[in-house]
This record gives sequence, C-alpha cells and structure tokens, in this order.
Amino acid sequence: MKKLDLENWNRKGHFEFFTQFEEPFFGITAPVEVATAYEHAKNAEIPFFIYYLHKILAAVNTIENFKYRIQDNQVFIHDKIDTSATIMREDKTFGFSYIEYHPDLLIFKEIALKEIARIQNTTGIITREYPENIIHFSAIPWLNFTGLTHARSFTWPDSCPKISVGKIFEENGIQKMNVSVTVHHGLMDGYHVSLFFEELQNQLNR
Repeated sequence: MKKLDLENWNRKGHFEFFTQFEEPFFGITAPVEVATAYEHAKNAEIPFFIYYLHKILAAVNTIENFKYRIQDNQVFIHDKIDTSATIMREDKTFGFSYIEYHPDLLIFKEIALKEIARIQNTTGIITREYPENIIHFSAIPWLNFTGLTHARSFTWPDSCPKISVGKIFEENGIQKMNVSVTVHHGLMDGYHVSLFFEELQNQLNR
C-alpha cells in the first residue's frame, strides 16, 4: 500500500469536490454476457457464484482507481483488493464474509468454499473484522434487476466499491447478467467504471 500524491493528482479538484458531499457515491448498472463463463464454470465443476466472483475481482485488480481508499482525508493505493461478499444461510439470513483474492482460480475456489462454510455455520451479520482493501459484493440471483441502491450510513467513513449481480436472463438468444457498480465519485468517474465493465467482459469471455 502506498499514499497517492494528491497535490499532483489530476483529479485533485474532483476529489475535494465530491468528498464534501453527504452522498459521494454514484452507481451504474449494465449487462454482461455470461454464456462462455457459465460453460467454463460448469466444465471445471466450479460453482458459478465463485467463478464470476473471481472474474469480478480479477477485473477490479486491473484498474488502479478501484484500488483507491480514503483514510484520514488521504488516498491510499492498495496492492490487492479482496472482497466481503454476503453469504446466505439456510435460515435465509446472511453474514458478511471475507474472501481473499488469488489469481489462480482453483486456489480461489478453495478459499471461497472455506469462507462460505464458515459463514453458514455462524450467526449474525458481522462475523469478523474487515480490512479496507475490499469490495462489498452481493448476489441477487432470484431477480433480474436494472438498478440497485445500497443502505449506507453517511456518518461512517466508507470508500469501498459495491458490486452486485442479478439473475441470468436471455436476450436475443444471448445469456446475460446485470451487474451494478457503485463507487465513490471522489476516487473515480464513469470512465473508470466503463473500464471495469470492459475488463470484466474480457475476463468472462476467456
């Protein structure tokens, strides 16, 4: 982790402007094609949730602005971004997990399965401490949403991106899935979110 040189950052004015807002986050929802990814996950016997979560984290970790976090009015660049994903239990409650990203899909699968099992055998929503170098992730596989908002406390310092996915649907014979991305406008703009979607689609097509 290293500190960003705010004085020489070309987005310094944008950072100072948006960090004054009560709600500095903005969100974009767009579809990605998932047919290739779904087949790859099925052939590799990897749960699709784990497969696409790995691809999302791979995309996040290629875009520097998604690695920025605000701490004490300074911006820090983290070396690696992991995730806190909501994991549902049998009683339909959920807990916040902590799943470390690993570029090797099979290693990531084992990390994720172990953490999913831990959450499913705990109670409550907060199950551990969470670092700053995460995205907040959730899946709503029962619903094909076209927009999403998040519950937030404006008094709680937060600059972590929030990414959610919906139900797989078919459009013109193509399997797709809507992805919602909510990010701090002081750290990035629509351009950076578009880079994420482009890279995510590249990851899903491999």
